Amino acid sequence: MELRHLATFQKVAAVMSFTRAAAELSYAQSSVTGQIKALESSLQTQLFDRLGGKIQLTDAGVRLLPYAEQILALAEEARVDVAGLREPAGTLLIGTMESITSYRMPPLLELFHHRYPRVQLSLRPSLCAETCQALRHGLYDLGFLMEPTTEHQGLETAVLAQERLVLVASPSHPLATEQRVTTEALRQVQVLATEAGCAYRELFEAELSTGDGNPVGFLEFGTIEAIKRGAAAGLGVCVLPEMTVVDAVRAGELVILPWEVPFTVYTQLAWRQGKRLSRELRLFIDEAMRTMAEEKRQTVSA
Repeated sequence: MELRHLATFQKVAAVMSFTRAAAELSYAQSSVTGQIKALESSLQTQLFDRLGGKIQLTDAGVRLLPYAEQILALAEEARVDVAGLREPAGTLLIGTMESITSYRMPPLLELFHHRYPRVQLSLRPSLCAETCQALRHGLYDLGFLMEPTTEHQGLETAVLAQERLVLVASPSHPLATEQRVTTEALRQVQVLATEAGCAYRELFEAELSTGDGNPVGFLEFGTIEAIKRGAAAGLGVCVLPEMTVVDAVRAGELVILPWEVPFTVYTQLAWRQGKRLSRELRLFIDEAMRTMAEEKRQTVSA
């Protein structure tokens, strides 16, 4: 097995596309295909199933991926140590979600851009369940999660914060003048929500369920910003992380309704259990925890 073949295999497995892998590696697509075939020939097994225009890892490919990851990480560690390179460098594939990308990542991105310019952060938007699966298969290096549980099979996690959730609506909404909002009252109004698969949306849906088998009718929006605009326009109420609505509340576009959210979610950073953490990965985990701790201190002092 050649290192470059393993690196190409890892890239194809990460993006699940020969064409995209070729573009990201600056190779001709024929070169990527040839390297994968050479690797399959050396291992005497098929690593990808080709189904029409899509590909997926075979069982052998799934088993090879963590080994490829470790081999490449060790090779990079050896190169850095032998060459005496002290500056962190490399690419980190990070699964994330809109709320984290838009409201939590900017300080981290700015820090790494200025302090660690040779570290490239590649953000991959995905739902938490998809992120967990990608981490288990070695497709992402790290992943941000926002879940009610902090233990996930096959993963290790660092809890960054207990996320405060709030119920918001337009100042003109009928519930905005209530001294106390009940769950029963929420069952009578239009609820705006993120797409299915979001942890706090599913918890909210379960809370509003009447147990008669009739699903709660949520009006789904594609993004948090779209939900906020819909709520500000008086289309309904919504539960969102407080960090995503602070500016809109300060501007008077939204108000926080007096309903105590009866469930909790935690923002976490996760990686595959047993994964060898490179210097760059440890650095990112440490900086993410430091950034969240600083944000918490600023929130308390404010």
